Amino acid sequence: MNDKDTNFDLVLDEIGEFGRYQQTNFLLLSLPVIFAAANSLSYVFTAGSPNYRCLVPECENVEKPVYDEPWVHHAVPGTTVSGIFQPEQCLRFAIGTTSNGSSNECPAEWFSDEQVRCNEWVFDPNERTIVNDWKITCSENLWRLALIGTLHFSGIVVGSGLFGFLADKYGRRLIFIFCILFMSVTGIGQALSKDYITFSVFAFFNAVGTSGVYPLAFIIGVEMVGARKREMSGVVLNYFYAVGEAMVGAIAWLCTDWVTVQYAVAAPPLIFALYYWIIPESIRWLLARGETAKAAKIIKKAAKVNGITLSDSIVKNFSLHVPSNANGHVNDECKGIDTVELEKQKLKYEVWNNVKQMLRSRKMILRCVFLFYIWATNAFVFYGLSLNSQNLSGNKYLNFILVCLIEIPGLTLAWIAMNKLGRRFSLSGSLLICGITCVCGAFVTADLHWLLILLFLTGKMGITASFTIVYVHTAEMLPTIIRSGGVGTMSTVARVGALLAPFVPLLDSFYKPLPLLLFGSVSFVGGILAILLPETLGEKLPDTVEEAERLGEKRDDNIAMIGVSSVAS
Repeated sequence: MNDKDTNFDLVLDEIGEFGRYQQTNFLLLSLPVIFAAANSLSYVFTAGSPNYRCLVPECENVEKPVYDEPWVHHAVPGTTVSGIFQPEQCLRFAIGTTSNGSSNECPAEWFSDEQVRCNEWVFDPNERTIVNDWKITCSENLWRLALIGTLHFSGIVVGSGLFGFLADKYGRRLIFIFCILFMSVTGIGQALSKDYITFSVFAFFNAVGTSGVYPLAFIIGVEMVGARKREMSGVVLNYFYAVGEAMVGAIAWLCTDWVTVQYAVAAPPLIFALYYWIIPESIRWLLARGETAKAAKIIKKAAKVNGITLSDSIVKNFSLHVPSNANGHVNDECKGIDTVELEKQKLKYEVWNNVKQMLRSRKMILRCVFLFYIWATNAFVFYGLSLNSQNLSGNKYLNFILVCLIEIPGLTLAWIAMNKLGRRFSLSGSLLICGITCVCGAFVTADLHWLLILLFLTGKMGITASFTIVYVHTAEMLPTIIRSGGVGTMSTVARVGALLAPFVPLLDSFYKPLPLLLFGSVSFVGGILAILLPETLGEKLPDTVEEAERLGEKRDDNIAMIGVSSVAS
């Protein structure tokens, strides 16, 4: 941490770590996060597969067919679940005899046992998705629906890197607002799409915009909060994200037309353009840019709103009176350009030197391999369970809402457990809980619907806790100079797992329990690997690779000594 960061932390101590000014801005920043979460999962319903069956022209009005006809079980094969007949989507029984009946009569004797494919369908009027409009029907086209999810996560990967760079260059606030508006416009573009290709392109770019909203809201909001409140504020921001995910399920439940759903999650964020005049720029970014006068103005406003008068020592220590031009920028002679360039060159050398040391350390390589797997597993299972909730029996909208809202107790569990039990056992335990509940859920019969939902929700709560803990645990295991880049690399690897997640629900067409078995097995392996990582709770953050290698050694030595003492006694 540089001197300006230290000075700013002293300012936060004086004006209040989470006063009225920070609370107001934090709430304002959280509102776009709700819509970012809704946009990130809207494709679950807009590109979902509705109920449909084959058209039987011998038995119904071709111009105005009705999905639920009393004779459907005679004409279309299917299964009965909880007393409700679910017809096959792309098969029907062939006509066995010439019929002279009316559209209201369709007796079983008209049909043979031979099953034939159809090319016209009748859709359930209670739901309309892109499947209805563009006839993306039958198993051979399911990959096209799953591809929408993969394109979404591809957009997240592109946007995460792009907007991180742009925010460092042009400012957090400007890029934050741009991401919100870009997300909104491309989301509206999805609703206006007239074909699958156009919808897919807009879905990709919508994800690009969405990817910048949460991280920048987190940075702007948390940087204004004192050190003792940052962990709390980060968890609470994730609460808002979970509410946004659940919101899209509620909207889809109320508005069963995919176009209406898409407008509902994409159009309202346009109002956040007003944030340009409301939300302050990141003070730490302004200080890093040398724009001290602008930073001072924001701090004085924060102090005023919080009812605090800044002390003379803080004002002096914070160096508010740096010479600047009319625009609030520090004059060139004060910037020390040559010094800055030398520092950048030195930093690049130190980063590369640390990376080379990591690659020469067998212990650090193994830890990184374990972390790569755990990160990819977290993303794969976390998003996979959300998507797979559509395949559970019962009300799919309610199931989805519950699967999203269970993230809130999962986040709370992570917050408490990693500070009480330590990072390693909390991470391992949450992954093992997810693994065990998913595997058990795979073998629960359909008549025990409540038990399956309970196990499914417990698994989602476990993987949510794991995803939260692994961010903290990873950061605490890496040397200072490569900590940010290391966590970023792990996050990128996690997206590989997320890219695969949309295709997993398709596996249930081969074997119904297969998706949950897959989620459970990879989580269980991750839980075993997490045990092999060092504990970092209460440890000094490592500044060098050597310090990172020594993490956990003292604790392990103590455990060994206790074991020896027990044997001796």
